[in-house]
Amino acid sequence: MGVFMKVFNSSSCSTSLMLRFVLLLVLSLRTKGVVKLPPNISIPALIAFGDSIVDPGNNNNIKSLVKCNFPPYGKDFEGGIPTGRFCNGKIPSDLLAEELGIKELLPAYLDPNLKASDLVTGVCFSSGASGYDPLTPKIA
Repeated sequence: MGVFMKVFNSSSCSTSLMLRFVLLLVLSLRTKGVVKLPPNISIPALIAFGDSIVDPGNNNNIKSLVKCNFPPYGKDFEGGIPTGRFCNGKIPSDLLAEELGIKELLPAYLDPNLKASDLVTGVCFSSGASGYDPLTPKIA
């Protein structure tokens, strides 16, 4: 038992663990996720449901305390304009729609500038601070 504790507490073990962690980090940063479809298949539309991770700005048009339509949000977005996305640029649903060749950005369903053509190719119904319980947005 004592030998095990000495080996476990040694600096070589912590160095080895640190090297493994750094290697894992480097490998994960070099990995690129790509959507590959068979050549004869295309996806005509994308509809997203979720919370703040994929909310493209639906909260801008509803009564909610949780909004992201102000700086610094959007600083890496086209023109540096805050769109209501809970990030500085594109959200995962935007990246997926773009990778599938549907459109560059997946618009918010509640966007007042939404066009009929957007409904055909897909929209996002996500809302930050959403939940199954009606009290969720009141608590957030």
